[in-house]
Amino acid sequence: MPNRNWILSLIFVLQLGCEPAPPQVEISRADYHEKLQGFWLGQSIANWTGLVTEMDKIGGDGPHGEFYTRDSWGQPDQPSIWSEEPSALSETIDWVLRGEDETWNADDDTDIEYIYQHLMLENGTSILSGEQIRDGWLKHIYSDENTPFKNPDGTPENFLWVSNQRAHDLMRTEGLVPPATSDPENNPEYEMIDAQLTTEIFGLFSPTRPDVALKMAYLPIRTTAGGEAALASEFYVVMYSLASAVNPELPAKEQIQWLAGEARARLPDDSTTAKMYDFVKILYDAGAPWEAARDAVYERYQVNEQDGYDIPSRGLYCDGCFASGINFAASIVSLWYGEGDYKETVKIAVLTGWDSDNPAATWGGLLGFMYGRAAIEAMFDRPLSQRFNIHHTRANFPNDGIDTFEAMADKGLQVIDRVVEEELGGTIDTGKQLWRIPVVQ
Repeated sequence: MPNRNWILSLIFVLQLGCEPAPPQVEISRADYHEKLQGFWLGQSIANWTGLVTEMDKIGGDGPHGEFYTRDSWGQPDQPSIWSEEPSALSETIDWVLRGEDETWNADDDTDIEYIYQHLMLENGTSILSGEQIRDGWLKHIYSDENTPFKNPDGTPENFLWVSNQRAHDLMRTEGLVPPATSDPENNPEYEMIDAQLTTEIFGLFSPTRPDVALKMAYLPIRTTAGGEAALASEFYVVMYSLASAVNPELPAKEQIQWLAGEARARLPDDSTTAKMYDFVKILYDAGAPWEAARDAVYERYQVNEQDGYDIPSRGLYCDGCFASGINFAASIVSLWYGEGDYKETVKIAVLTGWDSDNPAATWGGLLGFMYGRAAIEAMFDRPLSQRFNIHHTRANFPNDGIDTFEAMADKGLQVIDRVVEEELGGTIDTGKQLWRIPVVQ
């Protein structure tokens, strides 16, 4: 039987000639704060664990051809394509963790997101302009001429590569601003490393509303990426935004599958990105082991160049083993086969090959957000560091670059407060510490 009070309220509304208020979703700021800490912690663990195997295995002939398998976890790390020695981070393929008295260092999978959050607060805006992005990049990112860091061979290191490096050069030497910095006429590297590693956070800035998240991320994505690489980046932004709309009563596996399906639905069916996603899902649904799915991805895209993917035939170093496309396909393997389990998803990402820290960091961040900081720490049965050193790779931040995940989450809430009111048409209930966000039908 309908609730009597609800009927009386409806009669009152009709008598006034008013329409009922649109439905809203309520989100606890306190819960979101803890989840944002989980995002930074989960991403940092996965990022640094993934760096152990980064570019160790890329397929083909030679020492880097035979891919890792699940049995490789805990075994000795093998040299990457850039080195004759195993990783200095860990002798074995295993978790890289930082204890309470240690500090997580920034890496290119975390530092640009940190910059964007800082710029949004500094400029008092939800939508960064091309000029604000350029000025922020030039202030906080070293050039080869002024970086204090050196590679082992003595060459300068500013922790930018391929498209990111080219975009920075265009800003610095020609004064270009996004999206010109990813225009193929200016930046031929626009498909090399998708912008996912610098833009997933915009999904978290727009809870439950991927339409607004994509609006906010539009220029940050197109600072470095275009075409299929931009589509791949948008896929991740959508998943991150909808992570706060998922039904928490569902098992983790079903939550992730719902998120992935929603993000896939926004991809053009004729895009290479969509076809890569569909190919991996077919293999997963057929019950193929993840190693077999990964091997099939290598054959289909790196060898046979199907579904419009032609990166390997362009004569690039290692056949474009760090390109957006192969990164994306590899990430979908770990997404589906990880089934929402944080540790399993990151392990598969770390072992899948190619630019392994990239997919690992992306899913580590997403699942870190969904589980929250306390749950991530509990998974490792030990207190973990909450300190973060942005000056490990970037420059010109307060406190000599030392921050904490709690303070970073505080800043994230400030960004979202503005987004809720200015972009989402929502309100902030300061008494109950809630965001009320209109549901878009």
